[in-house]
Amino acid sequence: MRKLGERILSAALAFILIICMEITASATAPEGELTEEQKLQQELDAAYAMTVQSNSIPGWPQGPGTYGDAAIVMEVETGAILYSKNIKDHHFPASITKVLTALVAMENGQFVDPVVFSHDSLAFIQPGDAYIGMKEGNQITLEQGLYATLLASANEVAYAVAENVGKNAGYDYNWFIERMNVRCRELGGENSNFANPHGLHDPNHYTCAKDMALIGREIFRHPEFFNIVQTLQYTIPASETTEEHIFQQKHKMLYPANAEYYEWAVGGKTGYTSEALSTLITMADNGNMQLVCVVLRTHGRNVYPDTRNLLDYAFSNFTRIPAAEVETSKDVEQILSTPDNTDPAVGKGYVIVPNGMEFKNLAMEIVPDSENAGEGTIEYRYSSTLLGTARAVLSQSYIDSRQKDTKGREPDQKPDEKKKDKDDQLLSFLSDKTDLEKYVIFGGAVLLLILTAVLITIIRSRKKR
Repeated sequence: MRKLGERILSAALAFILIICMEITASATAPEGELTEEQKLQQELDAAYAMTVQSNSIPGWPQGPGTYGDAAIVMEVETGAILYSKNIKDHHFPASITKVLTALVAMENGQFVDPVVFSHDSLAFIQPGDAYIGMKEGNQITLEQGLYATLLASANEVAYAVAENVGKNAGYDYNWFIERMNVRCRELGGENSNFANPHGLHDPNHYTCAKDMALIGREIFRHPEFFNIVQTLQYTIPASETTEEHIFQQKHKMLYPANAEYYEWAVGGKTGYTSEALSTLITMADNGNMQLVCVVLRTHGRNVYPDTRNLLDYAFSNFTRIPAAEVETSKDVEQILSTPDNTDPAVGKGYVIVPNGMEFKNLAMEIVPDSENAGEGTIEYRYSSTLLGTARAVLSQSYIDSRQKDTKGREPDQKPDEKKKDKDDQLLSFLSDKTDLEKYVIFGGAVLLLILTAVLITIIRSRKKR
């Protein structure tokens, strides 16, 4: 009986040992392979170790690393790039695409315009895609469509917005997509190709951090955008064609009760696909500076911490100053004020300066107006980084010195024009010669060519010997 008990106990212990070994084996990757956690940590370490290009500028405030492959912070009024990490590299944007969709829609449509849902606007939706459940034949306004596009990130609504804005403008969906690409290029974007209005994965749909920042900078000219994205919950009421739809803002930095809340965040858009990973564009305003922060291909759950660190870095290390208060160059008579609706590319007379850096350390370049010699644009740079522009009345001494430098200079000629001048000079030279003189000149030229050919032949024959 005692032996039987011992046998049962031994069998039980052996069974427990086998189970423990199986559990351990299942929790441990085969030798030579990494666990999912180890792979993620490797991705995080590699992304964080990537070079931050702005940190290599001599005397520039050192910015934090990020767990994303690309990131940028741009100051809105000047367009100055305060932080740059791989800002021109191509990446998939995911749903932050919808910021450009909203910009093109607001520029080419009216909030009261109808948005009718077609079969095409719904047919591409796959399980797991963000949508609010619109049905074919539903009709809402463009304003309601933009709320659904920007807050709920509804992909079928983004498509319908693009399709209907195109039709209402007298064109179609493809025209809207082309306008997205044209608009991006007009803003200075050079590394993007948008293939759809929603950001669902397409290998031909890509952008870069800089291009998205330029789009975010332009959106500051549309206060209606911020009215939308600062709304935490929105309702599309039921109508004759549409059921009621209620949805919330997804950007956590805009929620006061959320742990990710950022007090100076005023807008933005989230994005995620398995190919793009996490993407985020955030607009911030602390009363002194307005910033756009873009992070792309962020690994793990770091999209909000990275954005917070970048915005804190920019707000803490840079100061915006009016050029009129510090410009003392004898070449400048007066810094001109510019209206609020001035194109951002022109600038409003402000310069961004790293804290502790003196204004005199910035390089100033005057670009005189081609039509009005008395005015021009001043560009301020530090180590080739543009930190601001200003419109100015140029001093008389500068104008006089410029006129003196250019006096007596002949305008640059194109190659064809130079050739034509030489031909004209030759014809003028021959025009006053007699026929005999012309024959002598041409005969001499032919004889010179013959003698040159003979001389070359003799030299070559001697080399062969």
